[in-house]
Amino acid sequence: MFDSLGLSSLLTLFFISLIASGLSGLLFLHPRVPLSFVRIHIGIVALPPLVSLLALANTNVNEVVGPWYLDTLAWLMAFFVLLIGLIIQRFSVRYLMGDRSYRKYFTLFTFTTGFASIAWLSGDLRLMVICWGATLIGLIFLIRINNGWKVASEAAKVSSRLFTLSWVALLVAIIWLFQVTGQWQLSLALTNESLAQLGAWDRTGINLLIVLAVIIPAAQWPFQRWLTESVVAPTPVSAIMHAGLVNAGGIMLTRFSPLFNGDIASIILLILASISVLIGSGISIVQVDYKRQLVGSTIGQMGFMLIQCALGAYIAAIIHLVLHGLFKATLFLQAGSAVRRSEVSYRVSKRPSYLWIIAGRTLGLLVGIAFWFTAPGEGYQLISALILGWSLSISWTHLVAYGEGRIGRIAGFSFLGGCAIVYFIIHNLFYEWLNTTVYQSVQPPMSVVIIVVCLLVFGNTVGTWIARNRSSVSFAVLYLWLVRLGEAKTKSVESHPNYLKQFLSQGGNQ
Repeated sequence: MFDSLGLSSLLTLFFISLIASGLSGLLFLHPRVPLSFVRIHIGIVALPPLVSLLALANTNVNEVVGPWYLDTLAWLMAFFVLLIGLIIQRFSVRYLMGDRSYRKYFTLFTFTTGFASIAWLSGDLRLMVICWGATLIGLIFLIRINNGWKVASEAAKVSSRLFTLSWVALLVAIIWLFQVTGQWQLSLALTNESLAQLGAWDRTGINLLIVLAVIIPAAQWPFQRWLTESVVAPTPVSAIMHAGLVNAGGIMLTRFSPLFNGDIASIILLILASISVLIGSGISIVQVDYKRQLVGSTIGQMGFMLIQCALGAYIAAIIHLVLHGLFKATLFLQAGSAVRRSEVSYRVSKRPSYLWIIAGRTLGLLVGIAFWFTAPGEGYQLISALILGWSLSISWTHLVAYGEGRIGRIAGFSFLGGCAIVYFIIHNLFYEWLNTTVYQSVQPPMSVVIIVVCLLVFGNTVGTWIARNRSSVSFAVLYLWLVRLGEAKTKSVESHPNYLKQFLSQGGNQ
């Protein structure tokens, strides 16, 4: 374990490596630097996540060093952001070779992930909001990396307007918090003594502003437009959005969790996130474009992550955002092979016996009820029981009920068991890391939680019924509405990129 001096030295080493990464990115901008330097740049970029991993492995106390609040969550987020950034930059070396913005891309990428990691290490609220703003600016420039393409510029405009609203909301919330508590330090502003100075109006107003600042980058309804527009960005940019950027809401709400006491802000967050789960799931089903399918899935997944935060399950939300970020970034990087995978012909299996399907649904119901009874007073356990039973029933149907013969069913059952073991190992590991650093907050009333559960169940039931009656008017209306919701605006769509036409015409003249 590092003492205070050792932790300070490690922090210094981290920032030295981070500055070296930034200087390397700036050097790569010079046209006389050969393109082969990018591999040296990748090697330098690998240093900050390595240092953050060392700190994560040896830190289990909350330590304030100057403007930095160093706990397990801070180092975990820094490592997570920088590691995914490193992997995606390494992937982009060949993927973007020949692009006109090749050099600028790596520089912007390095600075965006660097500022994101600093934001989550910050213990000073002013430094946090500045670094988060720099991260959003970097993301906007990455979206419009092909600035000669009108569609990319339009997507960047949409994102910049919403990001500005989000950042201003966070800035006002932090200034408001300072005006009441007189503290800029995160660890001091959120103590019981400081929070006791907040009146009911102060707490509600600050919480509402934080919720607004969170749901916009998380692409929650009705602010999901920027994410659907951003699919025009290069695929690696879409991948990096999931490295502490789109899912930053979970981190931010965890940091400010002592403020939330189950008031109207938590209820609003719970309702908006629940609507987003249904809308995101619907978009991912009706879209035929692979990246838009992933965008719809992200909207739904971020909605569920914010539901976890609204119910006070912050450790579960952190686990969710890390695993979802890794999973979704991988899917985006594999987007180039999506068409090839869809061409594979699948052998249609025989319809399974209803006995196997009923057995799966019964098992899911029993497991969900048993899970809920372990903590019946917690709203999050009710949501988790619903999701767990639901997921188990669907997985059983696809892996076991539809299995080819006895061997297929045994394989499906073994896969389910293996996934359960891996889940519990990861779950316990994260709980051991974060249990002493993640705050808890008061949950909304159980009546609100029950309403959210009913909303999710009702949405799934209606969606299933409409899907089975595709000749009905309701199906056509819902289908077209979801398609329109997941599509970009008309002026953000081109049948062919206009900025490429000049190069094609020049090539024809030659």
